Amino acid sequence: MRSPDGQAKLAPNMKLSPTAIATTVLLGIAAIPTASRAAPVGVERSAQRPVVQIIQVSGTVTSPQSAVLSTSVGGLIERIDVDAGDQVEAGAILVALDRELGNLDLERVRAEEAQARSELEDSRRRLREAERIGPERGIPESQIKSLRAEVVRDEAALAAATAAARQQAAVVRRHDVRAPFSGVISERFADVGEWVDPGDGLVELVATDKLRFDFRVPQTHYTRIDMSTVVELSLDALPESTLSGRIQAIVPVKDPGARTFLLRVVANADTPVMVTPGMSARAKIRVDTGREAVVVPRDALLLYPDGRKTVWIADQGAGETTVHEQRVETGLEFDGLVEIREGLEAGVVVVTRGNEALQNGQVVQVR
Repeated sequence: MRSPDGQAKLAPNMKLSPTAIATTVLLGIAAIPTASRAAPVGVERSAQRPVVQIIQVSGTVTSPQSAVLSTSVGGLIERIDVDAGDQVEAGAILVALDRELGNLDLERVRAEEAQARSELEDSRRRLREAERIGPERGIPESQIKSLRAEVVRDEAALAAATAAARQQAAVVRRHDVRAPFSGVISERFADVGEWVDPGDGLVELVATDKLRFDFRVPQTHYTRIDMSTVVELSLDALPESTLSGRIQAIVPVKDPGARTFLLRVVANADTPVMVTPGMSARAKIRVDTGREAVVVPRDALLLYPDGRKTVWIADQGAGETTVHEQRVETGLEFDGLVEIREGLEAGVVVVTRGNEALQNGQVVQVR
């Protein structure tokens, strides 16, 4: 019986056998238009382009300047103006020693300098008078020569006293330990009231400007990296951020144990404030292989447990697009692409989305 719209319909008390049910299902599937059964897929064309090898290495953020500051004179620590974590500018006083005794010595040598200057002025005056009235008063030439020698000795004594005064002034200045460069105090080794000798470490100062990224690269890549090689930087502490870098130095001294060489990189842009020396860093080094090859997007590649690698190729026919699977041999991966060494030519349309459950000869709908 049929319904008013002409479609087959079962009576309320009618039952179908399993064979009839299967036949009905198959007839229903066959009645579905081909376009609605086509699997939706995304496609892209394979292309010929230069092949780049990406070398990934780990390293450390380092500072161009780091120093454990000490005093060049002994003394008692009177004041420490900094602690670990403090930012300081070049020339700022970090540690001050008690300078009372040093100032007293400075006053003494300056008094000796003044005395030597006075004695020199007196000897010069007596020499001038002797030279002026000597012929009239009968002053012998030997006495005049003695006065000249006395002037020379007083000049030398004044020079020595002046040098002593300058030396003691320098000693007094050295009772203040100043920052030789701008940076951050990473550690403090002494406290107020301690006696320190020359060379004792007081604080450690680390520069935080113009930070460098140091990487140990396997020696096999040494001849393939130069100053123009492109480097992309990232930090483990800031995984969402990347920096473009440029190579500052390639140190050709290899580590005999690890068989590596030092690659020093600096960020092209200003280094973020949160980057500090000692942080772990990563680098992607883009090495030009000097050759071209066919490449496809990484999503086009399917990997099987037995080691096979395939891509699905879209074939445009009369009014419909079908797919077939093609086995390939791959090479390097870079920039989301995979090098195809065998099995594919440039300009072929490959499936990049919806390729997980395709079958050979299946009709697809390109989206």
